[in-house]
Amino acid sequence: MRRRRAGPVRSKKVADNSDRKFRLRADQIKPVAVGYGGCFATDMITVDGCGVSFMYRQEPEFKVDSGWRFFAGLESQEYLDNPDNITIYDVNTIANYDPDIIPLLEAPVGSAFERDGTTGEFVEMEFDAED
Repeated sequence: MRRRRAGPVRSKKVADNSDRKFRLRADQIKPVAVGYGGCFATDMITVDGCGVSFMYRQEPEFKVDSGWRFFAGLESQEYLDNPDNITIYDVNTIANYDPDIIPLLEAPVGSAFERDGTTGEFVEMEFDAED
C-alpha cells in the first residue's frame, strides 16, 4: 500500500462555473452513479479532460457531501490553493468523466486510491489528511 500526505479539501469558496468550458456537456451526463451526493473535483478533470488519478474520502463537510475528493494527480499545491480550480459536483458527474471510480465509491471515510501508472488500475493507499 502506498502512502501519501496532503491537506484535505475544504469548502472555502465555490467557484463560479458560468464561464467554464466543461469537457462534457450537460446532455452527455448519464445516471451511472446516482445517490452518492456531492464531491469536490478539480478543473483538470472537468475542464481539461484528465482522468482521475487520485481520490480520497474524508468526513463530509455539509449535508449532501459524500466526502469524496477527486484529482487528476497533476495539480500543484499552488493550483489547489486557488479555490477557482476546485468545484463541488454530484459524484455522478465525476463518474461520467471517469467511470473507473464507480467500483470504489462505497469505500468508507478514510479510504484513498491512486491510479497505478503501469496497470491503469486504482490501488488502495494510506493517506494522511493534514489540517
